[in-house]
Amino acid sequence: MPQSDQGNQPEIGSDTVIALRGIHKNYGSLEVLKGIDLTAKSGDVTALIGSSGSGKSTLLRCVNLLEVPQHGDIYFHGEQVKWRSGRGQRQPSDKNQVRRMRTNLSMVFQQFNLWAHLTVLQNVIEAPVTVLKKDPHEARLMGRQLLEKVGIGDKCDQYPSQLSGGQQQRAAIARALAMQPDAMLFDEPTSALDPELEAEVVRVIKGLAEEGRTMLIVTHDMKMAYDVANHVIFLHEGVIVEQGSPDEVFNNTRSARLRQFLQGAGTLG
Repeated sequence: MPQSDQGNQPEIGSDTVIALRGIHKNYGSLEVLKGIDLTAKSGDVTALIGSSGSGKSTLLRCVNLLEVPQHGDIYFHGEQVKWRSGRGQRQPSDKNQVRRMRTNLSMVFQQFNLWAHLTVLQNVIEAPVTVLKKDPHEARLMGRQLLEKVGIGDKCDQYPSQLSGGQQQRAAIARALAMQPDAMLFDEPTSALDPELEAEVVRVIKGLAEEGRTMLIVTHDMKMAYDVANHVIFLHEGVIVEQGSPDEVFNNTRSARLRQFLQGAGTLG
């Protein structure tokens, strides 16, 4: 059976890190994504905005196959995810391909997801040692450097429960960076934090953007989307309603639905 549902789609350039073509995702009769196309080139910072239930987080989870779309194609560095059908459900057919792609796509979650029984440094180096087979001593040196990078180098030997929410999220970012990923996926990285702690995390994410890292960020924070991203996508009811540069999306809004959303978010007067 053919591997692709996409038909005639634009060619994927050599500088494209992530490409989605015609992504559809439903849960029973609920259609969450209705044919999404997305391209993230090397160095792009793409912010996904929209109201709750618009499909933002589901789309992000489809990128690294935490969710499997019923239709459409996913490409990583031009390599297409291979699919098979079994028991009436579509699944990736090459486990090694999925493992390789996920290794190069680090995800930062809303609720940090740190291992409570490990110190902060142990959290950071666990995957590089076990998955990438890095030398433990080298991994520890790298881990300490990354924790310094995100501003919590003095917390190496503490446990997650001893950290504030902002510190835990920065530890989670350091853990994601430790895998030396080609792209980073952020799912509402600041929504569980109060404004002061949120600012700490935004500074770290902005610094990563300035380094030229490829990132997809689902966020409720319109200021961060404006300041950090170079491309903003507004989703509504599983469809991309509007997209463009931050200036285009926030200051030259074309759709009534986006204008209504931004007014509700306090972004427009």
